[in-house]
Amino acid sequence: MAQNPNRPLSPHLGIYQKGAHMMASITHRITGFVIATVGMLTLLWWIASIAGGAESYASFQTWTIDAGKEATGWQTASNWFFRFVAVGVLWSFFQHFFSGIRHLLMDLGAGYELKTNRTWAIATYIASITATGLVLLYVANRMMGA
Repeated sequence: MAQNPNRPLSPHLGIYQKGAHMMASITHRITGFVIATVGMLTLLWWIASIAGGAESYASFQTWTIDAGKEATGWQTASNWFFRFVAVGVLWSFFQHFFSGIRHLLMDLGAGYELKTNRTWAIATYIASITATGLVLLYVANRMMGA
């Protein structure tokens, strides 16, 4: 069977004009994956360390929260790596949360106009960065003893 050369092909990602609304949708999927994997693995590690007793929990804290003054180089590096990952998971949570609200509003029938959709998509990024920054300021304030 011969194919008609004048017939249009199915649209592909390369045809679409990329915008904030497309990135918000892709980011929503990525952040859901990050929360489900990194967040869940950390939660399971934490619960297992609690179930393992005081020594196991102290080891978990040494590797993730505070290595202390007698820490090895690997434990100190692990602390900083875990803090970096924790900030990423925190941003992923807020981005997924605000993007989920955007999707909920769209499911209710609002925000399908291109300009509104673009504005809401950009707003999810602004809200997630702001919320992450506020939580980080709160945590830093608590860690400094204020």
